[in-house]
Amino acid sequence: MNSGGEPLSAASFPVPPMGLRLKFNLVLIGVFAIGLAACAALSYRLLHDNARAEVERNARLMMEAALAIRAYTVSQIKPHLDPMLAERFLPQTVPAYAATETLNELRKNHPEYAYKEATLNPSNPRDRASDWEADLVAGFRNADDVKELTGERDTPTGRQMYIARPIRITNPACLACHDTAATAPPTLVKVYGESNGFGWKMNEIIGAQVVSVPMTLPVSNADRAFNTFMASLVGVFVFVMAVLNIMLEWLIIRPVARMSAAADRISTGDFSVPEFGDRGRDEVSVLGASFNRMRRSLETAMRMIDS
Repeated sequence: MNSGGEPLSAASFPVPPMGLRLKFNLVLIGVFAIGLAACAALSYRLLHDNARAEVERNARLMMEAALAIRAYTVSQIKPHLDPMLAERFLPQTVPAYAATETLNELRKNHPEYAYKEATLNPSNPRDRASDWEADLVAGFRNADDVKELTGERDTPTGRQMYIARPIRITNPACLACHDTAATAPPTLVKVYGESNGFGWKMNEIIGAQVVSVPMTLPVSNADRAFNTFMASLVGVFVFVMAVLNIMLEWLIIRPVARMSAAADRISTGDFSVPEFGDRGRDEVSVLGASFNRMRRSLETAMRMIDS
């Protein structure tokens, strides 16, 4: 309410004018914010996709190493040790055992990596599939055309990626040890017993090769690279914004402010204001030259009026 009892309107409170510098900085910050958000989304996705691709390459390399060990065992080791099977069972002749033992040596220095030939009914109890591994085997059994499953899971040591491939009985020689306990080598039965590892059938999927590799380090590296990139981007923007503000101050705001002050003095009849230098060719210099001509014309007109 004012002194006359009338309510005050919004127009009663003058809004301070928005300066050129403020307008410039608001536009600059707005454009940068949009660009920063776009760069953040794109770089975050790109870095994390690359991290996931790196993890997947490591997993596939480990899977190929296991397959190479199995092939080497079948072609180079097994033929030399099979004659001893009648006297003593040597698990080193089993491709799955050789691959698992070899990659377990890797786990001594890198325990977060894992390889397992997860089997539903194994001879060796350590190969028995856990619940989540049994689900993978069931997935292969239910979809006969699926050759590989890839996914991620949380573990006590962090998030891991796994690659699984089905283990299918395609070699009749496998049934020599895994058909029935009665037809299996006695030395094998003596080591593993008669309860497990029998009843396998030709073309049956009895398990899955499962490779697990950690995602924590590659993802952490991706996050670190993302944070460094964004911090650098913000730093560059702050530097550019500071330089632009200095240039705006010296090239635009100060000359315009001087012209404005001079115009105020001239409007009151004070022509003692010195003329502006117009040696440059930019827009501000052109404006200064025009202002000087207007000042001289106005001064001449005022003298004519006074005379």
